[in-house]
Amino acid sequence: MHSEHKHLVHLQPFSRHPTVFLTVVTHHRRPLLACHEAYAVLVGIWNRSPVADGWFVGRFIVMPDHVHLFARPSADAKLLAHWIQTWKSLSSRQITALLKITPPLWQKDYFDRFLRSADNYQGKWNYVVMNPMRKRLCSRPAEWPWQGELTELRF
Repeated sequence: MHSEHKHLVHLQPFSRHPTVFLTVVTHHRRPLLACHEAYAVLVGIWNRSPVADGWFVGRFIVMPDHVHLFARPSADAKLLAHWIQTWKSLSSRQITALLKITPPLWQKDYFDRFLRSADNYQGKWNYVVMNPMRKRLCSRPAEWPWQGELTELRF
């Protein structure tokens, strides 16, 4: 399977304030993200997103070569694609400078799924939180340091 898709079709939300599940992958799947520097940059940007962009990040996990996160827009939020482009751009500049690596940091596109229920959210999280174990990066989900929840997203 080719890791970069030229034209992904993104779904339209079924409600005005959907919870969205996102996967964003590093360029060529470079394993750069599971470190203090990248984690701090991403969490810092996502913590400012409610005020700056109208997006609230719920649970998230930072893997070496991708991130999974759940987010929900406010009434006056940027469009999803614009918000993702904003935090990818900001994080790319900061992380590449901190790690002294050559851009690009991120693949051009991303994967999105709109969630319809609390069960759907929990089910996706239960799958995602096991990623570090499946990759043999830790023996229990709680041991993986690059995860968290910034806002409780309620249904």
